[in-house]
Parts: sequence; structure tokens; C-alpha cells
Amino acid sequence: MNPIQAGSFLTLHYRLTGPDGADIVNTFDDKPATLSLGAGQLAPAIEARLIGLPEGAHETFQLAAGEAFGERNPELLQRVKLTLLRQLGDPDEIYNVGDVVQFPGPDGQGGYAGVVRELGDESLLFDFNHPLAGQSVSFEVQVIGVL
Repeated sequence: MNPIQAGSFLTLHYRLTGPDGADIVNTFDDKPATLSLGAGQLAPAIEARLIGLPEGAHETFQLAAGEAFGERNPELLQRVKLTLLRQLGDPDEIYNVGDVVQFPGPDGQGGYAGVVRELGDESLLFDFNHPLAGQSVSFEVQVIGVL
């Protein structure tokens, strides 16, 4: 049996649950996931827990608050002017608290998301923290194949 190591190509089922136990991602009821360890498809703390597991392993790991997706960073709460939002997106868009808004990356490549936390007359307060930042999570994995 091949143990998982850095750079391994994996086929696996996994379930990620938040602190309330609700599924965030669950592949057990569908096709298994395939990924390359170290390519950034899983959080580094989760990838570190996979190292050394053999094919066929079925494990569940508890990750402490902030371990998997970092601590909440108050500097990632940012106000964005409505005029800029209108320039970047749909000028007629109506925003609500809880909406997830996609922003282009500074180099025009990729992007990032922010959650509307507060509405204002001239700007909106966005939270650019990962939604699970500062929270404990559980990660269940069944390793099907390791290359």
C-alpha cells in the first residue's frame, strides 16, 4: 500500500463539517474527489493530517478553531464605495446583508469573494475572511487511491 506523501495524487471521499456539525462539503454520497496534495485544493492543515495515511484508511480529524482556515482578521473587514461596486459590476445591482460578491484580482487574474456585513448610503462593509476562519471543523476522509 502506498502511503500519502507530499505531491501524491489522491482519489478519496471526504466530508468537511463546521462547528455545528453541518456538512460544508461531502463527497461520500457522490463521486470521489481527485486532487494533488500540495496544489492548494485543501487547507494546508488538512493536507498535513493526510500525510502518511495508507490507501484504504478511513479517519476523522478535529481541527481547532482557526487551525484549518486561520484566525479571523479584523483588517479583512473593508468598506467599499458603492460607486466602485457599480463600476466593477452591474450598476443596478441591489445588495443585501449576507450576499457574497466576487471581486477581480488586482492583476486581472482570478478573484476573491467578500460577504456583505453592513449596508450604508455610500459604501458597504465587506468581510473578506474565509467563511470558516476562526472556527473549528471536522474532516472525515476515506482514502481510495494514492499515486
